[in-house]
Amino acid sequence: MKTVYERGDVVPLLAEIFREFGYEGTSLSRITERTGIGKGSLYHFFPGGKEEMASAVIAEIDGWFEQAIYRPLRNDDARQAIAAMWLNVNDYFRSGGRICLVGALALDETRARFSVAIGDYFIRWIDALRAALVRAGCPEEEARALAEESVAGVQGALVLSRALDDKAVFIRSLQTLAKRLDAAAR
Repeated sequence: MKTVYERGDVVPLLAEIFREFGYEGTSLSRITERTGIGKGSLYHFFPGGKEEMASAVIAEIDGWFEQAIYRPLRNDDARQAIAAMWLNVNDYFRSGGRICLVGALALDETRARFSVAIGDYFIRWIDALRAALVRAGCPEEEARALAEESVAGVQGALVLSRALDDKAVFIRSLQTLAKRLDAAAR
């Protein structure tokens, strides 16, 4: 029995392939091999080819972060939203076992193709976290520095955790960052 896919079903599959092979290493042949979806179907869903596929993946990631991280940080109780951010980040990145595809694309030779979306992802995270810290009582300048440090810390913890093949590194890093923010917001 042949599986019938919708575009929305394909995007998460593409995300994992891009995570594994990077943008340059992801070919249509590799995508069809990994997904079982023919090239004709892929072009039906993504007439713009691989670049449109990557853009759709970035948009889906962005949508998840908007819903689970940025919006709560901007609108909900600040301390609760910050605490939830650490839990959601840990879950999303599978305790350090899943790379940040947006971060990987920022380092890749293809960065220029997606620079607006990449920059926006990180700016919105930093700004939302800064806003929550300010609402929690942290001075503006310190809040901005802590927000940047936290987002950078997540990215660095992902790299180190994967390099050492040790998820505990990621978990410990999130715990340390969470303690710093909690102390600053008191």
